[in-house]
Amino acid sequence: MTKEQKQAFISDLQQRLERSEAIYLTDFTGLDVQSMTTLRRELKKSSGEYLVVKNRLLRRAMADTEMPDISSWLTGPTGVVFGIDSAVEAARVVVDFAKENGDRPVFKVGVMESGILDPEAIARVSRLPSREELLSQVAGALGGPLSAFVGALGGKLQEMAGLADALREQKESAGNSS
Repeated sequence: MTKEQKQAFISDLQQRLERSEAIYLTDFTGLDVQSMTTLRRELKKSSGEYLVVKNRLLRRAMADTEMPDISSWLTGPTGVVFGIDSAVEAARVVVDFAKENGDRPVFKVGVMESGILDPEAIARVSRLPSREELLSQVAGALGGPLSAFVGALGGKLQEMAGLADALREQKESAGNSS
């Protein structure tokens, strides 16, 4: 790469780092090109990306960001998983892929919300429910009490209507007897 190409690559890498909810560094040793292509395709479905980078270029790209220093994990072959829209989905895709491909790639470290995640923490993140599942759980949890509240209000409205009818009938009968 020329100096200009390297600078453009570093700028692109910085943009990816900044727009990602999380990044995970992996060691992809033992994966062939076809497997890497499959992993990239699966990550793309979940709005993630997988990029093999030179450690030196990644170190330079991270230097100008507010990310914590993870340069000690930048050794050997490094692939970066960018969880652009969902940190959970990106981790889940890699964990599921590794189960089917001889435990490859292997997580080195992750960064989420300026916190450093070890491989065990990344595995726990991958087991979290997706955003949609969490939203449906919250909606279900709120739906029950709200439904009961609406039912109680409906009952009170019917009671008020019954009282109003009784009052009307009482006034009509009092008006007829005079």
